[in-house]
Amino acid sequence: MIPDPFPRRMSRPAVAATPMSGSAAGGADVPAAAAAPASWRWRRAALLLSGAAQLITISALQSPDPLAVTWASLLLAVAPAPLAALAAFAPARVARLAAPLAAVVMVAAIAGEIAHIGLFFVPALAAMAVGGVMLWREGS
Repeated sequence: MIPDPFPRRMSRPAVAATPMSGSAAGGADVPAAAAAPASWRWRRAALLLSGAAQLITISALQSPDPLAVTWASLLLAVAPAPLAALAAFAPARVARLAAPLAAVVMVAAIAGEIAHIGLFFVPALAAMAVGGVMLWREGS
């Protein structure tokens, strides 16, 4: 007889959900993990979108027909993703400062590069604006 390569898992009895995870096992009381704030999804989306647009900007600066190297193109090539990462993963106190700063940097650079690559940052700007407003409302 050929042994089963994928043995069936044994089912475990369901454990009642409690706010204290360690009390059922007899160990020390450890509070359950807190859920992420609603603004974090938007700030993480802004990070991903600004990182993608930043890679497009760097590629455009290195292409055979490169962009003109101006303050706006260099700002878009360097600043948005690190500021968005700071807004997404820093403590709320720091993120409340980083989110508007990232939005201001994106607005200034988009205004300077609107004809070429600035429009790639508009979705990241929208996500950062929503995430920043939600972050400020969570604090009050």
